Amino acid sequence: MSIVIRDLHKAFGTKEVLRGFSVEATEGETLVILGQSGSGKSVTLKHVVGLLEPDQGLVEVDGLEVSTLSREELYDLRRRAGYVFQFAALFDSLTVAENVGMGLRRMKDVGEEERRSRVEECLALVDLDGFGDRMPAELSGGQRKRAGIARAIATRPKYLLYDEPTTGLDPITRAVIDRLINRMKEELGVTGLVITHDMESAFRVADSIAMLYEGTCRFHGTVDEIRDTDDPVVRAFIEGRPELIEEAL
Repeated sequence: MSIVIRDLHKAFGTKEVLRGFSVEATEGETLVILGQSGSGKSVTLKHVVGLLEPDQGLVEVDGLEVSTLSREELYDLRRRAGYVFQFAALFDSLTVAENVGMGLRRMKDVGEEERRSRVEECLALVDLDGFGDRMPAELSGGQRKRAGIARAIATRPKYLLYDEPTTGLDPITRAVIDRLINRMKEELGVTGLVITHDMESAFRVADSIAMLYEGTCRFHGTVDEIRDTDDPVVRAFIEGRPELIEEAL
């Protein structure tokens, strides 16, 4: 199954953010969506889990159109699609273990003993063994990101959605997070949707890359294909050379 985004339009007041964006993430792959700040990357991600509804077009997950789902069906979708927030979004009043286990508490078929076991398993997967009793304030930025990933995988989702997972991190910690994204795909078999403007990270984790530009899909292809593209807009972005766009006008 897959995530299909087709002719997606979204405006906020008079500001058109998405103007017919289309892309598909196939089962088992990691799709990276690139774009400048404010280009609509996070807006796209929020449509996938039903936090926003399209003005036009559709988003399908496992063949189901997200905007038509009932509240119960939407909750079920969100259990199958773990969401890694840009700044981890941990609750400061809860321990790391309590944060990681939050989604499990809403699953009636998961008892207390299994919940504790899953939390420990997820913390181990992100190399945070023994951190369960700590408070979020005691974690570094990279550790908070890893705890956010652990929370996202606790419900054993089919999909993982990452909102700018390497923002604000130093180069070494960024590489650690990228390795974790790859580990989630390899060990858990999840389909990943990563939004970022970090080119190094994109090249490390992507099976395919789409570029969101002026509300539409400017490019969609493999890492090798984006490296070799002659499109001046894409090259300007990946090389940090805005003059290429000016020269093409």
